[in-house]
Amino acid sequence: MTAPAQHTPVKVDAFSALTMCFTADLAAILGEEPPVGITATDFIAMVERAMHVFGAANRDHLQRASEELDYAVGRLTEALTLTGSDKHDRLARARTHLRYAIETTR
Repeated sequence: MTAPAQHTPVKVDAFSALTMCFTADLAAILGEEPPVGITATDFIAMVERAMHVFGAANRDHLQRASEELDYAVGRLTEALTLTGSDKHDRLARARTHLRYAIETTR
């Protein structure tokens, strides 16, 4: 009789979890395929691209979405160099800005 397979839990850091949560939505907004294996800096670049797309639009709600993405970029960039609760705080703020920006575009 063989022992049941044991699953080792995969630890995902908060930045990776945030990236996984929003990459598909941002790729759809940009008309791109969702990237596989995206790094934190690649994700920030994707947010910046979406920010510029919305910023160039002549519609108020898209301009607001661009502003929210700009805030998100700032918080994400700060989170790259922080640890502990400071990093968690910046990622939570970035998540709020990302969520609001995406909801604003719908």
